[in-house]
Amino acid sequence: MKFFLPFSWLYGGITDIRNWLYNHKKISSFRFEVPMISVGNLTVGGTGKTPHIEHLIRFLQNHFSIATLSRGYGRKTKGVLLAHPQTSSTEIGDEPMQFYEKFGKNIIVSVGEERALAIPYILHDHPEVNLILLDDAFQHRPVQPDVNILLTDYKRLFYNDHPFPVGRLRERRHSAKRADIILVTKCQKNLSENEQQNIIQNIQKYNAHAPVFFTYFDYAKPSSLFLKKKTCSKNVALVSAIAQPKHFESDMKLLFDVHHHFSFPDHYFFSERDLQSFLDFLEKNPDFDLICTEKDAVKLREMHVPEAFENRFFSVGIEVCFIQKEVAFQEYIQEKLQKRILQIQGN
Repeated sequence: MKFFLPFSWLYGGITDIRNWLYNHKKISSFRFEVPMISVGNLTVGGTGKTPHIEHLIRFLQNHFSIATLSRGYGRKTKGVLLAHPQTSSTEIGDEPMQFYEKFGKNIIVSVGEERALAIPYILHDHPEVNLILLDDAFQHRPVQPDVNILLTDYKRLFYNDHPFPVGRLRERRHSAKRADIILVTKCQKNLSENEQQNIIQNIQKYNAHAPVFFTYFDYAKPSSLFLKKKTCSKNVALVSAIAQPKHFESDMKLLFDVHHHFSFPDHYFFSERDLQSFLDFLEKNPDFDLICTEKDAVKLREMHVPEAFENRFFSVGIEVCFIQKEVAFQEYIQEKLQKRILQIQGN
């Protein structure tokens, strides 16, 4: 570990210089005439950005015409793309495809590596859009969000971590001061008030102004990938291509008898050989079913699963719940957005 410390200092120093250049307007950044909420983290992957964006969509879709903008990690395309009924996960990425499958009738789902170029494209094609949710954009300084939400995993809080390669931080801890709101994610439902206050005190060493909220995941009842009416077996194998597969496995073991876990790198696209491995397992274990995440379900649904096995593929959805103060969180968001709307109208 000590061997990597100089590289960690160098990496942190480079990100500090980059942020200084943006903070002092040596590098241009843009603010658009539409409110924007950024959801991101300091850590490399696994803090729960996707379910938290979905939570924001559910909360705000009746008040705004929403577009989501993601980079589209893992996709096989480049440039700006807007999802449509013929879109596949290989074109826009697994997480944006998940947004589209769940909310595509009510929102615009888009991808683009350069957000500053993608935003005018979205607004040109959809002038009705009056709120953009920026996915994983805490480090994307060319665009200035109106609400900057920072997520930090309860199991790996940013103030206990270090910049790459010693730890998993993308920037030094003090970069948390850019956040308007900080969410501590993946908490235990019964996280004590004392522990919450201890975490808040540690966070405030790096950001004293942002309100801190605590969330946990609640898992929905498994649903069939291919709409076959069947209850999922208690005996299952897991399939995941996510950043924190061990957390998913431990959570599923509380609900099912997990006998195997087919684990792949984050954003991995399954091959026909992978699918055959799943089918071979199910054939050898006729009383077992397969459970995957919603993010992985969008990719499996695009593969040719033999009809005889269709009713044995399930996905489990995640819902974000607040330990307390959800109303305060919503009111804070609405206040910040309303302030920005008044600014735009005054221009």
